[in-house]
Amino acid sequence: MVSGRFRQLDTSNNYAGGRSETLIGTALKQAPDGVTVFSKADRDPGTGVFDGDRVMRSWEETISRLGVETLPIYHLHDPMTITVGEAMARGGAVPALVALREQGLVGAIGIAVGGGTMVEDYIRTDAFDAVLTHNRYTLVDRRAEEILRLATERNMTVFNAAPFGGGILGGSPRHATRYGYRRVSPEFAAHVERLKALCERWGITLAAAALHFSLAEPRIHSTVVGVTSAERLAQLESLADTVIPGGFWADLAALGSPPPSPID
Repeated sequence: MVSGRFRQLDTSNNYAGGRSETLIGTALKQAPDGVTVFSKADRDPGTGVFDGDRVMRSWEETISRLGVETLPIYHLHDPMTITVGEAMARGGAVPALVALREQGLVGAIGIAVGGGTMVEDYIRTDAFDAVLTHNRYTLVDRRAEEILRLATERNMTVFNAAPFGGGILGGSPRHATRYGYRRVSPEFAAHVERLKALCERWGITLAAAALHFSLAEPRIHSTVVGVTSAERLAQLESLADTVIPGGFWADLAALGSPPPSPID
């Protein structure tokens, strides 16, 4: 992270109970200029409370761990314990985020939520500058189309996370039967096998195609990939350097729409 070509890090207040931010904060002390960190406000891990006061406590915890005073983007993260109306109300989570932006402590605020149509509802409030979606715009899943449409209309920054769908598109044997951490149907598995065969015909790996599917989408501004080791980081560099033949995308389209995803 200190000297590599990938200079942006995505984390959250609740990742590994705060340990993710602590480790990143330690690394940042040795990092040269140009490394950017994005983080997220999270509900109280014990009570589930996610009001304005909790956002401010989450913020203080985050900047203390990271050792920074400001962040370029700060997301509202998985507000599953509250309604959109509660989040937007006076004293709610969103006004607190707006206050941080108005004070110049964050450059922009984003919404990062998985499941259902909640993210679209938050986008429609017009309160946010950015959106992060995951496991919803991949080689085998297009459910983020509405998110991309709404965000593009509003000139929002779009982060697309999990282009490998939790590992099945990244060549992970451990996750070969799951997409987005849920077991896939026989039809879905068969579609993935057809994709693998297509990639083999074009002389590329499924993982490279999955990564470049996100990188090539003009409505997506940043692709977020989970990395668990230095080895995985080196592999990611190789995947990013892979040249995808132009004809591959036409053949991909010819496969037709993917079967329904196992996640909502």
